[in-house]
Amino acid sequence: MDDDRAMRAVLFAGMLLILVGGIVDLYLDRPEHWLTFHVVFELMMIAGALIFMIAFWLGWWRSRGETARLRLSLEQRRVERDAWKANAEKSLEGLGVAIERQFDQWRLTPAESDVALLLLKGYSHKHIAVDTGRSERTVRQHATSVYNKAGLSSRAELAAFFLDALRLPVRTGH
Repeated sequence: MDDDRAMRAVLFAGMLLILVGGIVDLYLDRPEHWLTFHVVFELMMIAGALIFMIAFWLGWWRSRGETARLRLSLEQRRVERDAWKANAEKSLEGLGVAIERQFDQWRLTPAESDVALLLLKGYSHKHIAVDTGRSERTVRQHATSVYNKAGLSSRAELAAFFLDALRLPVRTGH
């Protein structure tokens, strides 16, 4: 963020320098005729610098507003996520215990259990490898071992094994 602020300051200072420099140069030249190439060129540079500075300032102002809105939205999502987690904590804890029991019944190793849980969460093999410090090939081998021990053939079947019986409550009044 500080680099961004410094870059904006440098750009703004550069445009301000062009603007002031052009005005000072015209003043010092004190041209007799205003319709010469030199004068018109300097006036265009001054006008361009002024337009750029105004556009730059407006863009910066809009981006500050958008950043503030995004931060507020992000904070609202965090509050929403934390409320959901707090509300679902007991259920998730029970689901975690049930999943762990099933992993034990399948006789998964701790490494296979780690991989299986991350597969259930929807992570890719590459993501699991990074998260667990294993190679992607090792993660794939663990996944294959999990599927073989569970008698399943894919990640989708693994997820279905645990979530197939999950039902949302019946809504009334809709």
